[in-house]
Amino acid sequence: MFVSENLGVNENGHLTIGGIDTVDLAQEYGTPLYVMDEQVIRSNLRRFHESMQKYYDGKGEVHYASKAFSCLEMCRIVASEGDGLDAVSIGELYTAVKAGFPMEKVGFHGNNKTDEELEYAIEVGVGHIIVDNLPELRRLEKIAAEKGVKPHIMFRIKPGIDAHTHDFVKTGQIDSKFGFALETGEAFEAVKEAVSCENVKLVGLHCHIGSQIFDIDPFVEAAKVMLGLIAKIKDNLGYEIAGLNLGGGFGIKYLNEHDPVPFEKYLEKVSEAVKSECARLNITQPMIYIEPGRSIAAPAGITLYKVGARKEIPNIRTYISVDGGMADSPRYILYGSEYEAIVANKANEERTEKVTIAGKCCESGDLIGENMPLQHAESGDIIAVCATGAYNYSMSSNYNRLQKPAVVFVNNGQSRIAVKRETLDDIIRNDI
Repeated sequence: MFVSENLGVNENGHLTIGGIDTVDLAQEYGTPLYVMDEQVIRSNLRRFHESMQKYYDGKGEVHYASKAFSCLEMCRIVASEGDGLDAVSIGELYTAVKAGFPMEKVGFHGNNKTDEELEYAIEVGVGHIIVDNLPELRRLEKIAAEKGVKPHIMFRIKPGIDAHTHDFVKTGQIDSKFGFALETGEAFEAVKEAVSCENVKLVGLHCHIGSQIFDIDPFVEAAKVMLGLIAKIKDNLGYEIAGLNLGGGFGIKYLNEHDPVPFEKYLEKVSEAVKSECARLNITQPMIYIEPGRSIAAPAGITLYKVGARKEIPNIRTYISVDGGMADSPRYILYGSEYEAIVANKANEERTEKVTIAGKCCESGDLIGENMPLQHAESGDIIAVCATGAYNYSMSSNYNRLQKPAVVFVNNGQSRIAVKRETLDDIIRNDI
């Protein structure tokens, strides 16, 4: 019934997360409410970390993709586990700095970084900047010269791999706003220019083929393609690429019927390909980086809502309206992403009906999901939507001037606020 092992049912028939009653959490902190299980986050980080160390003989590093879920507490947890961070904006960089994150273990992404962002990344000492295009390379070269520094860079490459995922989250094919195309020769020409730069140092290549991928083969093929480019650079330019970032995108279980490959299996198979290709191409195995985000944060989180109204339309559908919606859970309206839901105060009962869970925004499309199996829900019930730890809080908005929910972390039977619920004053704070 439950998509995550940290969910259970207590003697009151209530849903629990990390052993804590979710109904009690809703009463204490209010709804809507994001709840994150710290032990799941740490367990997932350790699974990746230990696998990278094992399969790459110590030459592997995990960079958590903070776009999935970023706040001060999340940065502190990642740092305490000894892992790195992938940031995509000055805001994510600033959060990491304020959390005391070791910035030398941060990679800075983005397809259209501003001069302000590039300058800030240099000032705070990020480990490497992942350059997306030639104009960015040239701007960075100029900024670095003015500051008298030599930042390390990687190039984001489009390896031309079909990841078999939603078009909106495919990023490795030639028709993408991200990176340098391999097929056209653009990537190799960019490398030639970077090698001749005086104020930046090219230390690696990066690729990311998409998100929520269940197949191993696309990751294996991407690694082979990228290593082929590294060999070409060595053979033609005499330049050794020291690092290869293979991105993230590992699929997770959103629905009970989903059966994702264990993370360890992904990493084992890709590492085998990396080692065999390096031997075949006669190149030194580069430092391997990965950037899991969803696979670390999503299973750790749930979102709690209170039911306001039940509306039955005979022979059409039943709407269950909750006190949140697209402002705090935007993935359904964006991607048609499906979730499992549970009436938290009736978790020991069978899910006997299929309903549409509707939000409170002034939009017909403001839905959490359609045809969702659920226990019979009435006004006042608490609904938990599962596996919402990634791309819900981070993509939330103030549409309809709604306040963003609080984020609560649970750990070893205790709960604590990590992000405060917005107040009405927060809504108008920047108004003049």
